Amino acid sequence: MKNKFFGFIQSAGVIILLCFIVAEIIYTFVFGNPANFMDGDPANAPMPGNLLGTIHKGGFIVPIILTLLLTVLTISVERFFTIRRAKGKGDLTSFITKIKASLAKGDIKEANQLCAKQGGTVANVVKSALMKYEQMEHEDSLTKDQKMSNIQQQVEEATALELPILEQNLVVVATITTLGTLMGLLGTVIGMIRSFASLATAGGTDSVALSTGISEALVNTAFGIATGALAVISYNYFTSKIDKITFCIDEVGYTLVQTYASSHK
Repeated sequence: MKNKFFGFIQSAGVIILLCFIVAEIIYTFVFGNPANFMDGDPANAPMPGNLLGTIHKGGFIVPIILTLLLTVLTISVERFFTIRRAKGKGDLTSFITKIKASLAKGDIKEANQLCAKQGGTVANVVKSALMKYEQMEHEDSLTKDQKMSNIQQQVEEATALELPILEQNLVVVATITTLGTLMGLLGTVIGMIRSFASLATAGGTDSVALSTGISEALVNTAFGIATGALAVISYNYFTSKIDKITFCIDEVGYTLVQTYASSHK
C-alpha cells in the first residue's frame, strides 16, 4: 500500500491537478474573503493596505500562478525524500571510501555486506556491479578486456535504471522556472489593459483608479517572479545532488574495473 501511494504522489499530472484544486480554494476563500474588500463585497476595491484582496484582484491568472508555486513546493518535498532515500542510510562519501578499501583488499564479500547495510541507489548499482565482477571471475570463455568491458557495462546499465527515478518530475520544475515568470507577465499585461480600458470608458484620468489598477496588475509579476526563482533554486539544488550521486557511482565503477585489471593477469 505504501509503494502504491508513493507512486501516486510521484505522478506529475496528479500533483498538478491537486495543486490546482488547492489553488482555487485559496484564491476563492482566502484571497477572496469578503473581509478583504470594501463593504465586504469582493467586487469592490480591496481594503486599504490589504495584500490578500489586492492579490485576488489579479484575476484568473492568480490561481494559475499559485498552482505552479504549489507544484514546485510539492515536487521539491517529494524529491527531497526520494533523493535522501537514494543516498542510503549512512554518509555516502564514507560508504564510497569503505567500498574502495574493500576492493583494494580484494574482499568482495565485505563490499557486498557494506552495500546491504547502506541501501539506496548507489549501493544498488555497486551491488549489481559486484555480482558481475564475481561472475567474470568464473568466466573462462572471455578475454580480460572483455570481462572488464562487461563489468563497466553492468555499471552503466544499473545506473541507467536508477537515475530516471531520481530525475523524475524535475523536468516539470525546469519548465516552471520560465513558465512562472511568463504567466506573471501575462497577468500584468492583462491587468494593465483592463485598467486603461476602464479609464477610457470613464472618459477621464482618475489617477487613484489608475494607480490601484497598476498595483493589482504588478502583483502578478511579483508572484510569477517569486515562483520562477523558487523553481530555479529547487532545480539547481536537486540536480547538484543527483550529480554527486552519479559521480560516486562513476568513481566506484572505475575502481571496480581497475581492481579487476590489477588483480587478474
